[in-house]
Amino acid sequence: MLEVSGLSIDLPGRSTAVRIVDEVSFAIPAATTVGLIGESGSGKTMTANALIGLLPDGAAVQGSLRWRGEELLTATSSRRRELRGDEIAMIFQDPLAALNPTQTIGRQVGEILRRSGQSRAAVRTRVIELLDRAGIPEPASKLASYPHEFSGGMRQRAVIAMALAGSPSLLLADEPTTALDVTVQARILRLLRTIQEESGLSMLLVSHDLRVMAHVAHQVVVMYAGRVAERGSTAAILRTPAHPYTRALVQSVPAVRTKSALAHPLPGTPATPAARPAGCAFHPRCPLARDRCREEQPVLRSIGPDRWTACHFAEEVLDERPA
Repeated sequence: MLEVSGLSIDLPGRSTAVRIVDEVSFAIPAATTVGLIGESGSGKTMTANALIGLLPDGAAVQGSLRWRGEELLTATSSRRRELRGDEIAMIFQDPLAALNPTQTIGRQVGEILRRSGQSRAAVRTRVIELLDRAGIPEPASKLASYPHEFSGGMRQRAVIAMALAGSPSLLLADEPTTALDVTVQARILRLLRTIQEESGLSMLLVSHDLRVMAHVAHQVVVMYAGRVAERGSTAAILRTPAHPYTRALVQSVPAVRTKSALAHPLPGTPATPAARPAGCAFHPRCPLARDRCREEQPVLRSIGPDRWTACHFAEEVLDERPA
């Protein structure tokens, strides 16, 4: 469905451009959920925004973004607008900011339908269906409601309904549960998983929470300081991480690997693209770091079927995994 190859994004800095995303590559197959995971500042959201052209002014993009064989980076702005909503839709991190406070929920969910020329009656019927599918009770009575009249979970469901209005083939979900309590998070995740399975659409899920990935994603792309640290199937990545950063992430979340209440927080401070260390960006926090790690940037290499890692000593990391 979507092939991302060598994606790099530079933003203007005080004296020189800053590379926020550096040579990121991955693919999203049909009917598959791919997760982008990493700490804040790792470049996850910027990568997702690049897929639909929502980048800051002055951003310079290199590489390739191929949607069903069509190169998006060279597509016209009008073509990109056609794709947004109709073929590729996005669920933003903050539903309150994503919704217009001056317009009703019904009007906002039905906007893309009205643009397609459907009658008012057909739009109303479809909006009710979408709200119902998103799990909003008594949807017909909610058409005239405003965003401030909805709870956080209900607003997120309304945003999901908006994203589904154009019947997209790819859904981009940027931290869709961050602002919600644990119970509502679980409901939203179940909803997204059900929609993905029933509709057969593809989904790119951006999150810093490995527990979210464990329940929803088929494949995972681990990012650190704007680069891909590791990628592969979710089961393989979480059970046998081959990069010290991925292993540290897994060990910091007890629910991913063990029933123990103990966790091991990551030491140190995440590297930022603006102050990315030489060599492997993770080496200041890595217990396996050696001179080679400080001097030579590791390349993303295959270490098995559908499994890649950017670590000089991946085999050693695998050998150290718990029995």
